[in-house]
Amino acid sequence: MNHIIEEMRLKNGAKGLLIDVPGATTMSMQFHFRAGNRYAKSKDIEQVAHIMEHMAFGANARFKNESEFEFEFTKNGAYRNAYTSDLSMAYEADCADFEWDRILDLQKLAISQPRFNEVELNAEKGNVRSELTNYLNDHHRILWPRVQQLLGEDVLTYRQSLPTISNVSLADVREHHRRTHTTRNLRFVIAGKLNGRKAEIKRQLEDFGLAEGESFEVPHDELKKAGPCIIRRKSATNLTFGFFMAIPRELDDEELDAMHYLNHILTGTMHSRIFGAARQKGLAYNVNAYTATGFYDSGWDITGQVNHETAGDLFDIITRELKHVLDGNIKKEEVDAAKSFALGRYQMGGQTVSQISGFYTGRYFADGFIKDYYKVPEMIKNVTVERMIETARCFIDENKWVLAAVSNGERQALVDLNDKVATLFKAS
Repeated sequence: MNHIIEEMRLKNGAKGLLIDVPGATTMSMQFHFRAGNRYAKSKDIEQVAHIMEHMAFGANARFKNESEFEFEFTKNGAYRNAYTSDLSMAYEADCADFEWDRILDLQKLAISQPRFNEVELNAEKGNVRSELTNYLNDHHRILWPRVQQLLGEDVLTYRQSLPTISNVSLADVREHHRRTHTTRNLRFVIAGKLNGRKAEIKRQLEDFGLAEGESFEVPHDELKKAGPCIIRRKSATNLTFGFFMAIPRELDDEELDAMHYLNHILTGTMHSRIFGAARQKGLAYNVNAYTATGFYDSGWDITGQVNHETAGDLFDIITRELKHVLDGNIKKEEVDAAKSFALGRYQMGGQTVSQISGFYTGRYFADGFIKDYYKVPEMIKNVTVERMIETARCFIDENKWVLAAVSNGERQALVDLNDKVATLFKAS
């Protein structure tokens, strides 16, 4: 879908993107604050951000409880949600075009004029406790925060977070909202049919009713290497693993694109080098590779699940194929196929207003960078084998990595797998 993007900077310090999609029949809105778990005033109440997010659509200046507000918000089919991460708290909504101004007003109401109360606090403490307990049964989920700790990030695991829930008071929730929900800490993306509406959107956003406050900095952790880590679960009948590599810098766009296409070559299809080879040999149902970049560091992850008896063979493939990449053995036909796949996904990824909005939000909320949607085909074309190899070697040369797994087996089995991938770093 064709669209025009504009950055709007408001007098109150907030800023965001307005994405005009001519002829759109829906509107998508996202509001983002650096207000996640790491911005709690102390680790003892680490879950205050998460609890506050759960209470965000509860009682407010116009509605006495969540049920009343929910009925009003969704009566014409509108969708709303919120989420909390280590760094972020975000509120999102999609609605029909005819009620965009009503939904924007209700979003503003929930964000800027909540009426936190003890009844909803106690209910949401229970809901957050249930949510985190559920995560303890999700082996992929429990792996990541432990890996973050091993690599040097100052976070809590879900098991460590659970006891902090009972410490959170109503005063803590109100303090967290007051300190983090300020206009200078606010970023937004609004997408839909905006012609003739921008002045009204600007008026509503400048009348948000929040203090100016400050734009919070992103915490900076020192990364490190760690030995193999096993998280034991009696219920884990196989091995849920993650091979995580990190470098202490942000990848540029060309490097990140190169890694995305390299990951596709490694695990993206049934004929990929790692996943495809594993499937053909009956070794593993699923293996994924993923690269992400943050403010101060970037990560390259290979994750999956594998039965204990086939884990060694799978890790032989992983080690072999990564070694081939580091040695420069990538075929032009593989790169061309990855580019063709990416171009198709790019064209399929702009079919809805929400998809278009999603193209911009992640990067813009992270560091204020505005990606150029229309340059993506050219960027795909410009990816080179050399950039793939150079970027992959950067992760190996840095030698900051960890292999972790959830398993009911012995640690020695993971040590043996760790010894296989460790040869990659010794060779460098």
